[in-house]
Parts: sequence; structure tokens; C-alpha cells
Amino acid sequence: MQQSNSTHPHPLTRPRGPLGEALAYLNWLFNPFQRAEAPAIYELLSTRTATERALYLNLGFWRDAEDMDAASDALADLVAEGVRLGPDDTLLDVGFGFGDQDIRWAARHEPSQIIGLNLTGFQVQIARERVREQGLEHRIDLREGSATAMALPDESVDKITALECAFHFRSRSDFLREAFRVLRPGGRIAVADIIPRGLTGSAWHRFKQRTSWALVASKFAIPRENAYPLPTYHAELKLCGYEQIRLDSIRDQVYAPLHQWLGANRAAIRRLHPVARIAATIALTRDPASVYAGLDYVLATAAKPLRLVQRQ
Repeated sequence: MQQSNSTHPHPLTRPRGPLGEALAYLNWLFNPFQRAEAPAIYELLSTRTATERALYLNLGFWRDAEDMDAASDALADLVAEGVRLGPDDTLLDVGFGFGDQDIRWAARHEPSQIIGLNLTGFQVQIARERVREQGLEHRIDLREGSATAMALPDESVDKITALECAFHFRSRSDFLREAFRVLRPGGRIAVADIIPRGLTGSAWHRFKQRTSWALVASKFAIPRENAYPLPTYHAELKLCGYEQIRLDSIRDQVYAPLHQWLGANRAAIRRLHPVARIAATIALTRDPASVYAGLDYVLATAAKPLRLVQRQ
């Protein structure tokens, strides 16, 4: 069900020329004053991904995975399990990237409909093309649209997923409120998300945590309003009205095993842009405990109550 990957940009991406593209990468990755918006980052990354068979851009769930494709599939499966995706569901998938998880979920879980929202226009075009190639356009409806101002009616979907994207939203809290609005009573949400770790240990360790988070947040378009740890995340979900709230840190099955696998499989690095290879190679020379010191990775799941309590 997966389209083969390529190290060449997709023809639908905005042309820059080799020099312009290299300069854009240098500016993004090595200019400390550069803070690009998420759509610009993903347009630059294009279809150059570390996966071999798919076009996933997530970090993967590595508990039982042996390569990047399997880990990316496993993370998608974990999110689908989090919403208990089934045949009668209308699913809203926010930030769907190139649509890999939607194609997978359509085959494995057979929901009645998948609606996707994504702000990065060229990803939407490519994902639609891939869906058509699989003959799934009658079941998967991919749209260009916002996660924080959804063009969807109240109580119109059964399940909502956000696979490694909600940290980009301005803000995550606005997305969670919008998700609550469009969920039907009893509906579920699952979010695979990157958040800062709570500060612990010595002053030096706390400094490493802050530095680690600041670097990732600045280079991967994470707004300051989304920089809160797990207890605050729980409180945000509760404030929106969700129940059955569960937040599990899966960081030990994400960052360190990804770092180890990339270090041992340089062919995956070679699938990236040459400038991105430099940044990745530098990161792989460092201790993963230091590189990811300030980063948590959570799977957040919750449900909308069957009966809403009127607030005074």
C-alpha cells in the first residue's frame, strides 16, 4: 500500500534550483536567528525522508521495529489503537503529511471515511495523488485546512488523530478545543506529540535539558505557547472538557533507538538532502542522552463525554 520513496524532490514542490535549495537548508539548519514556519520547513524537506518504502516524516515507535519504515508504521498503529479505530468510524486525521497512515488505516481498520486536514499545500497534492493510486479517493478525503479553525460542523466525526504534528499548531490548546467541538459525544482523540521534559537533576543537567529543547523548538517551528510538560498537557485536556485522559511517555521507545538505528544505517542518512546529512551526522556523533535531554514524547488519548455537563 506504500509508494516507493525517492531521494529526488517531487515535481509538485516549488522549484528552487540546487543552489537555492542548499542555501535554504543552510539558513534553516545553521542560522541561529532563523525560525521558519512549519509549512516552509516541510516544503524544504520535500519527499526526502529517512524511510525506504514510504514517505513518513515521523520519528517512529521502536519497541519491536527493525527499521525506519516499520517504526513509522508502528507509531501510526499506536495512534490508531489510541482512538480504537473501527469500521463504523468517521476519522479526522490532522496534519496527515503524505497520507501514509491514512492509506494504512483504510486498509487495516476500514473506517467508513477518513477526512484529512493539512496546511502544507504540496503535501496535500502528493497525498491525494497517492490515495488515487490506491483507489481510495471515495474513502479518504484530504483537504488543505487549519487544525485550529476547522471547516467542519459541530459533532461531525467519531475519532481524531494527530500523528506528530500538534506541537506545530498555534496553539495546541486551540486545536484541542476545536477537536472537542467537532467530536461526537463519546468520540476519542489520540495525539502523538513532542513536548519538553520536566526539569530534573543538577543545574548542569537542567541546562542541557533547556538547551536541547530550545534547539529543537527553534528549528522545528514549535511555538512557545506549546512548550509545556506532561502535567500541564493533562490539565489542558481536562480544561477542554475531555475525560478518560491518559498520557504515556514513550520517549524511551523513540529517541534513543532512532539515534542508534540511524548511526548504524547511514543509507537512511544518504536519502536526505546533502546539507541535512551534515546536520544529522553532527547530531549522531553526540550522546543521545544529551541530544534529547529536554525532549519528551507522549501519546495522549482522551474521550468526549457522552453527556456534557453544563458549566455555570
